[in-house]
Amino acid sequence: MPAWSEVLNTDAARYGGGDVRNDDPVKPESVTAHGHRTSVQLTLPPLATVWLKPA
Repeated sequence: MPAWSEVLNTDAARYGGGDVRNDDPVKPESVTAHGHRTSVQLTLPPLATVWLKPA
């Protein structure tokens, strides 16, 4: 499974947000969730949109 990188985070400081983000690529873990064998742990900013792409 590939790692994931942020493409857009509307909470970034350049958009006037609090700059809550995922600096490093997010890597899948072998933790089952919602019927899938792997999952990722994200830092999600409040009231923002985060877009990810395979790293």
